Amino acid sequence: MMKAQTAVEINEVLANRRSPRSLDAAAVLSKEDLLAILEAARWAPSAHNGQPWRFFVGHRGDETFSQILDSLVSFNQGWAHRASVLIVVAGVHTREDGTPNKGYLYDCGLAVAQMVVETHHRGLVAHQMTGFDATKAGENLGVDPSLTPIAVIAIGRQAPAELLQGAMLERENAPRERKALEEIVVKGLPN
Repeated sequence: MMKAQTAVEINEVLANRRSPRSLDAAAVLSKEDLLAILEAARWAPSAHNGQPWRFFVGHRGDETFSQILDSLVSFNQGWAHRASVLIVVAGVHTREDGTPNKGYLYDCGLAVAQMVVETHHRGLVAHQMTGFDATKAGENLGVDPSLTPIAVIAIGRQAPAELLQGAMLERENAPRERKALEEIVVKGLPN
């Protein structure tokens, strides 16, 4: 695994985290690992402690997994079928009083971030996707209209990149790059 070339030292899990597509089709996520990953998400911060995230978890080979896989764009279907688990992240877009929950996407993102860190901490990998049909996912899974499907996460054990071909293989082997701090910090970057 290639460590990120960071401007300063950061947490090892964050520095080593990647979103690979090459996954071991024989790997099975243990109950303990999956519960810990979901528990990490449960403890994410949220505005007014609203916890607007909801997860639809499919295990490779079950109906929920097939329903989620069916909602992915073809590029993502080409590799995600090897994941141990596929998770649809959905968010509660209104507050209990019926007003719009303007921060639900932010809060769901925090939950997913914690989920991803815990996944990598456990020696597994996670790949988040917005390349899916949210309407189809909602229909396939019977998602309540109070929820908006936001993303899909594939979780599993990383396999050799050579299992992939073409553009997928190129992306898998590409160096990790991010914009420089000077490009993303508009004001207040220390000298």
